[in-house]
Amino acid sequence: MITNTEIERRGNQFPNHIVDFKQENDKIYFTTQNGVILQITILRDSVVRFRYATEYVFEPDFSYAISEDVNLGYNELTVKEEIPEYVITTSKIKIYVNKTDLKVQITDLKDVVLNDEELGFHWEENFDYGGNVVKMSKVCHSGESYYGMGDKASHTNLKGKRVNNWVTDSYAYGKDQEPLYKAIPFYIGLKEGIAYGIFFDNSFSTYFDFANEKRTVTSFWADGGEMNYYFFYGPKMSHVVESYTDLTGVPELPPLWALGFHQSKWSYYPESKVKEIASSFREHQIPCDAIYLDIDYMEGFRCFTWNNRYFPNPKKMIQEMEEDGFKVITMIDPGIKIDRDYWVYQQAMDNEFFCRRADGPHFKGKVWPGECKFPDFTDPDVREWWAGLYKEMIAGMGVRGVWNDMNEPAVMEVPSKTANLDVRHDYDGHPCSHRKAHNVYGMQMVRATYEGVKKFTFPRRPFVLTRAAYAGTQRYCATWTGDNVATWEHLWIANVQMQRMCMSGYSFVGSDIGGFAEQPNGELFARWIQLAIFHPFCRVHSSGDHGDQEPWSFGEEITGIVKEFIELRYQLLPYLYTMFYKYIKDGMPMLQSLVFYDQEDQQTHFRTDEFLFGEQMLVCPVQEPNAQGRRMYFPKGDWYNYWTDELVSGGMERWVPAEIHRVPLYVKAGAMIPKYPVQQYVGEKTITELGLDVYYKEGNENSIVYEDQQDGYDYKKGRYSLRRFRLTGKGNELIIQQFKDGNYITPYDKFKLTLHGLPFIIGTVELDNEEVDLKDIKLNGNNSIEVSKDFTELHIIGK
Repeated sequence: MITNTEIERRGNQFPNHIVDFKQENDKIYFTTQNGVILQITILRDSVVRFRYATEYVFEPDFSYAISEDVNLGYNELTVKEEIPEYVITTSKIKIYVNKTDLKVQITDLKDVVLNDEELGFHWEENFDYGGNVVKMSKVCHSGESYYGMGDKASHTNLKGKRVNNWVTDSYAYGKDQEPLYKAIPFYIGLKEGIAYGIFFDNSFSTYFDFANEKRTVTSFWADGGEMNYYFFYGPKMSHVVESYTDLTGVPELPPLWALGFHQSKWSYYPESKVKEIASSFREHQIPCDAIYLDIDYMEGFRCFTWNNRYFPNPKKMIQEMEEDGFKVITMIDPGIKIDRDYWVYQQAMDNEFFCRRADGPHFKGKVWPGECKFPDFTDPDVREWWAGLYKEMIAGMGVRGVWNDMNEPAVMEVPSKTANLDVRHDYDGHPCSHRKAHNVYGMQMVRATYEGVKKFTFPRRPFVLTRAAYAGTQRYCATWTGDNVATWEHLWIANVQMQRMCMSGYSFVGSDIGGFAEQPNGELFARWIQLAIFHPFCRVHSSGDHGDQEPWSFGEEITGIVKEFIELRYQLLPYLYTMFYKYIKDGMPMLQSLVFYDQEDQQTHFRTDEFLFGEQMLVCPVQEPNAQGRRMYFPKGDWYNYWTDELVSGGMERWVPAEIHRVPLYVKAGAMIPKYPVQQYVGEKTITELGLDVYYKEGNENSIVYEDQQDGYDYKKGRYSLRRFRLTGKGNELIIQQFKDGNYITPYDKFKLTLHGLPFIIGTVELDNEEVDLKDIKLNGNNSIEVSKDFTELHIIGK
């Protein structure tokens, strides 16, 4: 036997000195004597891509994460060769590339260090699989903090943590457990009040160490592929997140009903049970827009089939549900039962659509139907076929949305919980093993689902939900955080996961309200509802093994509390819809951690509980049993208590009462919060007036309200209404100016302004420079007035 001890002992390898440099427009190449090439691409003045090749060869440049609509272009780019290094300068940053060892340092234009390398790029030959383990280590500066990384069940600040991105079916996961259902290898660093971001676009299993092993080092590495990462300069966290979100994309606007309340369970069947649940919602007058059918609606868990014993006429049932305001959402998994008499299986067999192992046979795995095979969703032909399978379900039956579960893919009774690593994938013409394709498998399944649902739902908008995701999956669907547990700890986890996902470019997210596993008591369920109505996706889902989890399942008192908060969500739908518009237009996270809201305040750097719902409402959920209140931190600004109108100044922590029927909820001074009347489902009522809760502020504040037809695509042709309000408060006067864009005509003709915190008694009101009779605007004491929706300038003047 011959051994090569030199190779075995080689270990980490490093670039050595630069021997060649060239520039091709926005790309700059540095080549070292030992065959490492660094390609630096300037996407924008503040967004730079770094790719490293070894042995002089780059891999094919392909990524599922990057949006086709990314904004490119820069204002300035110069490259100078100096004695110790090359210096690349844009209008925002400088990049120093060391000639001796290829290490990179990034600074702002004043040479303040934003990001510098410790060992820098290095690699290790992977003797088990071939290729390289690629590594990057950077300096962690004193006081530096880290945020983002998707659905991690950890403190919002990841300083001191180590995480792994390998999408995994993690039933009943716990705090700090790794890995979980999503792989979003993007983080935000905050150093001395300056924010930057790094997105490591590598679909292999990736790892991030945020000063865990060494307090002065932050590092990331992958089991294969390239060292390929993007750097985003802030200096604000909002700039970083907006740039990352632009790079990886945003979804289309969802139909408004998708932002309503949804009810699910494993499983609602037969048809009589589904109708009973629907009837109970209407009897209790608790708003609800969607009911979900889990795997038991299928015949033997075969996807795209119906169990005719449970659902003898599903089309009729779905139509009747629709007439009562309910949309039916169905579950579809990736595992296709091995059954020659099953048409989906036979089509996939005939067209060679199933994944194969490296030695040739199809990969098999056990899931709910028993032995299954799995389509290769990284093959565009397979995605096109899969999309077409939805025709009967969507166009024929009337199903309004689809829920992809188990799409990690989850495989039962194997230690890995997933497919063998030697399974082969097309990867859109870049053949690879499951080691590379695993993290994008669920993403490509839901991409195919989205294309099918969109096609057959047209002219209405699609709704799709996924469990597994890679960076960029937000372009196709909503998501939730998987199989959580009915515990107070998981209520805390849900809170931090939502904030983290929104900071990671994925805002259309929610948790299984009340917990999927085990059974909450009434208090926990109520507190979870009080949190979750402020999450972009709002759905109760449970395993069904431990009892009922509908809003009326916990006694009269809890039912009343839950009803009130679900009604509050429906009132806030125009505010929530406007948040979604801002997310799509500007990449603005729909939820903001306090550190995102005010990164200059060090008190916010380690806060986990409080968050901004949109940009003008502050929420602090109660996360402990038997609480009569809690301490919460108020960030900069002045805040009105939503329930009492008490005004609180920011920059301090204080005790806030919060008995079981209340959650600490505050509104930013100067805000104008739009509201609809309570509806049992979206579209039940014609909106005859738009409520505007106006919160007085001495000074200026801007608010917007976005509206359209709530479904369909006319908004893309200009049929939308975008109202911009500018509020100016003075000692004895309140001025509101309105600026209108878009040509959608809203169904209402007037606003009802409810005035909060007005420091004077109303004496006169001027509308577009004309004084109006107080009777004509229905002045109600000092609290509310009604005005035409078309006003340009409103003056409310004290006596």
